[in-house]
Amino acid sequence: MTQRNRIGIDLGGTKIEGIVLAPDGRIRLRERGPTPAGDYAATLDAVRDLVENLERQCGQTCSVGVGVPGALSPQNGRLRNANSTCLNGRPIDHDLSARLRRPVRIANDANCFALSEASDGAAQGAASVFGVIVGTGTGGGIVINGQLLDGPNAIAGEWGHNPLPWPTDEERPGPACYCGKQGCIETFLSGPGLAQDYARTGPMLSAEQIAERAEAGEAAAEACMARYEDRMARSLASVINILDPEVVVLGGGLSGIKRLYQSVPRLWTRYVFSDVVRTRLLPPAHGDSSGVRGAARLWPGA
Repeated sequence: MTQRNRIGIDLGGTKIEGIVLAPDGRIRLRERGPTPAGDYAATLDAVRDLVENLERQCGQTCSVGVGVPGALSPQNGRLRNANSTCLNGRPIDHDLSARLRRPVRIANDANCFALSEASDGAAQGAASVFGVIVGTGTGGGIVINGQLLDGPNAIAGEWGHNPLPWPTDEERPGPACYCGKQGCIETFLSGPGLAQDYARTGPMLSAEQIAERAEAGEAAAEACMARYEDRMARSLASVINILDPEVVVLGGGLSGIKRLYQSVPRLWTRYVFSDVVRTRLLPPAHGDSSGVRGAARLWPGA
């Protein structure tokens, strides 16, 4: 039987990316387009047009998986917690299926990232994987024996909205989070969280600029990065204490900071409830392509 190509869509706040993933894991085609700002119907149309264009080019009807910011509510099937607010409260899987005249699978973008890296990326072959997004926000996904763990509340892996573990007096009560609480891990470990921490004693810079200044020997930037690394070590240690994954893979904009892969595992040994920590912390194998590759893999290979 001829194996089928799979289409993955990464539905972002500013762009929509689509790929055709071949059965052997190669990306056959890739296209991007802008996300219609604040327009739900136009966003659905843009996804449909992208899928139809990819199928015309590859000459085959494909399965379609879509990675989205947020998750479908198990209560009513509508999207929630998306920073693209026009998607919230909408039955996006049902509406896309109607436009494409076939079933469509939807998953959180961090789950798609984790699935990609567990399938044929940095964590290939590992029985348990925690995939982490550290960028504009802080998300996560869990893959066990090759299968995404979703959970009855569809929030498995949402470590960013737990409180920062073992906080110091200076870290209490912590910055306000958009979720309505204070001191969430996301407020410390996201790119904006790192930038805000540095801005208390210096200018507002990007996370990458802060890391570069630390590398160049600036004392304030080095102190900021040291605080960040210890906070990440504490936060991941709390995950390791519960999940005990073989591999943690970092994704998102901050995953490109190379020093994290040495410093964080060295620091998390203080916090993990074990005499030895064999969990590996790895950079992503597929970089920015992991999310869209994982979306395609929401459907099994035919």
